[in-house]
Amino acid sequence: MPLPHSPDPVLLLGPLLRHVDPVSATVWVETDRPCTVDVLGRTARTFCVGGHHYALVVVEDLQPGSTTPYEVRLDGVLVWPSASSTFPASRIRTPGRDGAFRIAFGSCRYATPSTVGMDEQIPPDALDSYAARIAAQPEEEWPDALVLLGDQVYADELTTHTKSWLDLRRGRDGTPPPSAPDEQVADFEEYTRLYAESWSDPQVRWLLSTVPSSMIFDDHEMIDDWNTSAAWRREVTGQAWWAGRISGGLVSYWVYQHLGNLSPQELADNKTWQAIQGMAEGTDDAEPMLREMAERADAEPASIRWSYVRHWGDARLVMIDSRAGRVLDEQDRKMVDDDEFDWIEAAMRRAVDEGVEHLIIGTSLPWLLPHAIHSLERWNETLNVRHEGRWRGRLAEKLRQAADLEHWAAFGNSFERLGRALASVARGDHGRAPATALVLSGDVHHAYAAELVRPDDLTSRVHQLTVSPLHNQAPHPIRVGFRIGWSRWARRLTESLARVARATPSRLLWEKQAGPFFGNQIGELVLHGRSARFLLSVTELGRPDLREVLDMPLADA
Repeated sequence: MPLPHSPDPVLLLGPLLRHVDPVSATVWVETDRPCTVDVLGRTARTFCVGGHHYALVVVEDLQPGSTTPYEVRLDGVLVWPSASSTFPASRIRTPGRDGAFRIAFGSCRYATPSTVGMDEQIPPDALDSYAARIAAQPEEEWPDALVLLGDQVYADELTTHTKSWLDLRRGRDGTPPPSAPDEQVADFEEYTRLYAESWSDPQVRWLLSTVPSSMIFDDHEMIDDWNTSAAWRREVTGQAWWAGRISGGLVSYWVYQHLGNLSPQELADNKTWQAIQGMAEGTDDAEPMLREMAERADAEPASIRWSYVRHWGDARLVMIDSRAGRVLDEQDRKMVDDDEFDWIEAAMRRAVDEGVEHLIIGTSLPWLLPHAIHSLERWNETLNVRHEGRWRGRLAEKLRQAADLEHWAAFGNSFERLGRALASVARGDHGRAPATALVLSGDVHHAYAAELVRPDDLTSRVHQLTVSPLHNQAPHPIRVGFRIGWSRWARRLTESLARVARATPSRLLWEKQAGPFFGNQIGELVLHGRSARFLLSVTELGRPDLREVLDMPLADA
């Protein structure tokens, strides 16, 4: 029996507190119909994408260092917080307060706990547990920012609930199924199901309403191994289902994640957003326009920039798109093209020029890997480049795809260029060096900390901090592999392989400082003046509470 139709608009997802600076904030929502959304007296009409309704409310004229509780109304009716909520009031907390600035971060969140069966043996969701923990703490101990570093949804690993939903949608009622791989999503409509499943649980819903979030995609939001290589791309683009899959994935990412990454000024300058704002209320659907944007972004990566910057007073985040913007020509592989890298380096220099104490680079894929894995990826890339089109190259490509050898180390020129840029900042080539240069990453389903130790003339400390997953698992063979990856004997073996292949050795040297740690996990940075600490907390099977396993100084005051 269908549910009775509500006489008032319904809040389906959100509110998500997204971009927050000292004087403004944006709040994102999804509703069940066209309506006017009100947050603190600022209003926005919903826009339509594929029959779904969204709004982004820009709240301006806030005070630096202020705390402002807020509610959400749809057509004047209060819908957030719910009357039954046991969580503290949602609030906008702008940068500029005294004391430490706290950043929580992690990646890889497979669905929500209520949709995952016990037989899947996935430890408790670290993001849920973290939300419950901070809700019980004083506000001054809450994080000021949440950085989600990829795989916010999994398009190619579905829960039993979503598989059943897809069966119904795809024609067990007689409608022909879409041309797509079994048990994977195919289009925008099916992506909306993933976000509803991932962002509906009460703990995370409250957390995202209160802590400003910055997001970037990784491969599983589109498909495993997305943009691994030119050979991978030739194969997948030849599939009949790919166009619908990539356009649905990029449109949903733009709506659910990218839009909230933009500042009010960037929104005002964004032609796509302004075109949507000019559409007729309730009658125009933006999906065709966004689908055209997505198809162009896939075919011509330089047509859109997914990378962005966050300004947090003494800290600056430069978030790098390390997936969609790759240059895959085997003889000229780059993690991002030259224009994008110029933009990244300019953002880093600008941060130094403006006197930040902590430069933070966000990239879904780790820059500094376990040494053995780094050397293996350098060896593999060298073989692919040297033997492209021949049998050795084809074998190397098969290994690259099978073993996921496609991190920064597998794009050797880009690895070295990022290293030179960070070393230049840390050396003080562009002005007073910040206290730290921190690279935050996820993807590899374990946590570790590493520090750059060569060049040896650095003023700043340069760290790689990797935290993953928030809610997934690392099977036992993967755990063994990553432990081996940090071992001395494996490092010697793979470095010998790389030398035999005449792979260009790196001028950089790094050392592991902590890890590897396994289980579901969330990291925290605590930044105060020129001091910095890295905290790591994990959950494990049978232990739903977060357990702190690491408190490591990154820089002293």
